[in-house]
Amino acid sequence: MRMLLAITVALGAVVGTGPVFADAYNEVLKPGQTPEQHREDFRVYFKKKFPGVKFEDFSNGLYALPQFAAYRATWEEDMDFPPYEVGLERGKALWEKPFKNGKTFSDCFANDGRNVAHKYPYWDDAGQKIRTAEMDLIDCARKNGEALPFVDADLGKDQKARVQLAELTAHFYALARGQKIDIDLSQPGAKVAFEKGKQIYWSRRGQLNFACYQCHVDLAGHNLGGGQPLSAGLGHTTAWPAQRIEWARIETIHQRYATCFSQVRAKPYKHLGEEYNALELYEKFMSGGLPLTAPSMRN
Repeated sequence: MRMLLAITVALGAVVGTGPVFADAYNEVLKPGQTPEQHREDFRVYFKKKFPGVKFEDFSNGLYALPQFAAYRATWEEDMDFPPYEVGLERGKALWEKPFKNGKTFSDCFANDGRNVAHKYPYWDDAGQKIRTAEMDLIDCARKNGEALPFVDADLGKDQKARVQLAELTAHFYALARGQKIDIDLSQPGAKVAFEKGKQIYWSRRGQLNFACYQCHVDLAGHNLGGGQPLSAGLGHTTAWPAQRIEWARIETIHQRYATCFSQVRAKPYKHLGEEYNALELYEKFMSGGLPLTAPSMRN
């Protein structure tokens, strides 16, 4: 309720000051752009909005923004002994635990899973769909006959199974930590999926009639109160899976999307469904070139 009230107040305040939302919308979202042109305008927008922030620092989310220096100080202390280490260790143990057939998760990935996660999600032309890291990990377990809880769980409802998957995914991403995000849109289907994610990001929804960009583009750098500082859309997904302070557990980026949708009173999409997959593809591409920092702590 506190978050709902804060968003409502912020929306009313910003709308009351004039065309603040329209400025970002028209400046970044232009007809006929290629994905690369759209990304460049996105980067230029944030460079002008936060001129003192180096490009690579946007991978640190809200902690890169000068307005949140106090949050950064606390975050840096937390990162000395990050609370997510317990969950990450569980993810590593599961990654290394042999299946009944003697194989492990590493056998399902190129280079034993090292330095490949920065290319996720990707377009699978054979299956004509986006593949996320979570989807490939689930399929790996299934193909090797491992009946792990997350294999057939409803990830939107089964928190225990979802967190187990998030911890495993966190270890997979940790194997590529520091690699620059590199999303391939060369296939026609990938471009279609990108446009779908773009449409979701820039469209209003829910009873509050709010869009992703309004928080993470227009209101980036603002604090809605109650521990709700808003990060920039540039670098928004580089740390996920992540552990939020209030959650006290590692979670998937799709769970973060679901909570955002709920906060603006919109019905969340299905975890690992084409909508969230497309949104993740869009956000990751828009953060292309930034170093992968997952897993990390987030407010």
